[in-house]
Amino acid sequence: MPTAQGPAGPRRRLGTELRQLRRRADLQLVEVARELDCSASKISRLENGKGIPRMPDVVALMRLYGVTDEERRERLRQLVHESREQGWWERYTDGVQAERFVMNAPARYTALETEAVRVRSFEVAWVHGLLQAPEYTRAVLEALLSERTDSEVDRLVELRLRRQEALTKRTPPLQLEVVLDESVLSRVVGSPDVMAAQLRYLRERSTLPNVTVRVLPFSIGLHRAHAGPFQILEFPESVGSDVVFIESPSGDTYENESDVDLYKDVLADVADRALDPDASREIVHRYELQHAPPGGRPR
Repeated sequence: MPTAQGPAGPRRRLGTELRQLRRRADLQLVEVARELDCSASKISRLENGKGIPRMPDVVALMRLYGVTDEERRERLRQLVHESREQGWWERYTDGVQAERFVMNAPARYTALETEAVRVRSFEVAWVHGLLQAPEYTRAVLEALLSERTDSEVDRLVELRLRRQEALTKRTPPLQLEVVLDESVLSRVVGSPDVMAAQLRYLRERSTLPNVTVRVLPFSIGLHRAHAGPFQILEFPESVGSDVVFIESPSGDTYENESDVDLYKDVLADVADRALDPDASREIVHRYELQHAPPGGRPR
């Protein structure tokens, strides 16, 4: 089991403990907020691991909840310290404004992905970020950014490459399972050359023992997964519950357990209908040859 590599895990563990303590004290969010003279949304964000905890707030909560055990108090204080550490990705995302992007703020997602042990995904528009070649990534970002600078794009391309190290350099490596709609293979992103190189890269990465790629062929027709792409991030029990992530203009992230179960069911269904990994590599290779320019087709 990988150890925590950023603040997301400690924040979620702290939030889970604080929520349990509040419920044990039989207090509602609004009651706690009144005692701390803050908004209920602040307490809610803290419990959901989305807020950056402040030591005075957590100390006040421990006092309110009647936490007297010194070992537990020290554990909560340590989680606060760990929650405030800078994530490795922040050198790439600092100064990159979330509102400039069609996709969700990259720091939030990367923080979660860094703590995950497995990512499962359905993609209908582009290749999953962890399986993207650099030039394809650049083409995707340039197409999606409404306002951009070259330096922002450069940093986000670097970030995506760093994220991919979780597949090969982490111990144990991140498990990745992706179902790609066939339209992803036929849609030209950047140029035919870029697409051919991307599909070759996709074939190569799909042979990693911790990576599974399945293609959902056009012949399946319309499936309920086509309502939109999504990702399921799975975590060790010590970090917190699994998360469903959906990229949209508002960057929605659903953490409700019933939502996670629903999306797991949808993904299991669409994976059953998709081609097996070997047949998927064959269709990827077929599209790779179609995109390659005459005389320059990859082998």
